[in-house]
Amino acid sequence: MSEAPQAYAEVIGDPIAQSKSPAIHGYWIGQLGLDARYEACHVTAADLPDYIATRRKDQAWRGCNVTMPHKLAVMPLLDRLDPLAVRIGAVNTVVRREDGSLTGYNTDAPGFLEPLRPWLDRRHLFRMARVLGTGGAARAIVAALAGENMVIVLAGRDPAKARALLDELDPAGEHHAADLAHFADPTDFAFDDREGCLDLIVNASPLGMAGQPPLPFDFSHAPPGSLVYDIVTHPPDTQLLQQARAEGFRTIDGLAMLIGQAAAAFERFFGRPPPRKDGDTGLRRLLTA
Repeated sequence: MSEAPQAYAEVIGDPIAQSKSPAIHGYWIGQLGLDARYEACHVTAADLPDYIATRRKDQAWRGCNVTMPHKLAVMPLLDRLDPLAVRIGAVNTVVRREDGSLTGYNTDAPGFLEPLRPWLDRRHLFRMARVLGTGGAARAIVAALAGENMVIVLAGRDPAKARALLDELDPAGEHHAADLAHFADPTDFAFDDREGCLDLIVNASPLGMAGQPPLPFDFSHAPPGSLVYDIVTHPPDTQLLQQARAEGFRTIDGLAMLIGQAAAAFERFFGRPPPRKDGDTGLRRLLTA
């Protein structure tokens, strides 16, 4: 009797060499001692339909994470879509069932929210998030925050695009669109009492990433007690986060979201939650080495 083939999952994209997913999932597989593997697979837009058709026949394939530029293109190739993925309009995780059917999920939203849970689980008189950026990442972030009863100020270079995004993702919400340049210059706005409030500043743009200019944000726009969250992962400690700490604000880095979304995918692929009792200290050490 032949042995069952080794279970595996992948991350696909074009390009793909920069992905940290193999390091994250490989670390967890090793920690759990699973007979499984996780690999990066370069898939072009032209090759995507054939890749999906081939993998759905492979009983050892548990699924894949999906990076740019395939998060939208993969959706019509799947059998089912999780409601959150439909709402966001993007899939970043594909899971194969035993019958060969494929379901698409978006774990970016829960991954983004995971490090915010200690604050979100408390009751607040008011919750506001200033989200800077209107690209693909912002879609998941806006959907996630709207679901947590946050009033959102979405800022982009094109305020009309920001307004359209808010109207699409949460048409009933009392949200606001702004020009990104508005937050670059100092303000003398006098914030009211923030006792019992939750204020977030979120960089959902690539600004501040290695090779990109820093995010132009003046901290006079941050209410007292704000939490500053930057989803950039390279470098994980961006200029924005350094400035925030210097101003006395609490911070969350992009590795928190990256690890959180990977954890949600890992459990769907391998049927077990990843080992995280050390607060991801060992994994973070690996990712920043």
